[in-house]
Amino acid sequence: QVQLVESGGGLVQAGGSLRLSCAASGNIFTINHMGWYRQAPGKQRELVARIPNHGSTYYADSVKGRFGISRDNAKNTVYLQMNSLKPEDTAVYYCNTELIQPGRGFINYWGEGTLVTVSS
Repeated sequence: QVQLVESGGGLVQAGGSLRLSCAASGNIFTINHMGWYRQAPGKQRELVARIPNHGSTYYADSVKGRFGISRDNAKNTVYLQMNSLKPEDTAVYYCNTELIQPGRGFINYWGEGTLVTVSS
């Protein structure tokens, strides 16, 4: 089994910053990519940022220039630095990782989510 534990959500005023962390643990063979999704009330879950083993980092247009994603491979941890936060960034943020597991192929895992609330 693989577990993703998120931390760092909370309440912040518009223009402020937060840093989310997500640590993966358990039976991990190879991490293909790690990233963050978010889901605002009444909206679909959307990809915010993703950092692969190879290739370019992805950011949603709505967060480019404000958010930064990074990984600590030794700790199987991904971070999301969120700056210049806006009320429209309010959502539950979910950590996601795609693993490559022997004999099983690509498998996605999700964290339980952490709430980010940005007040105006």
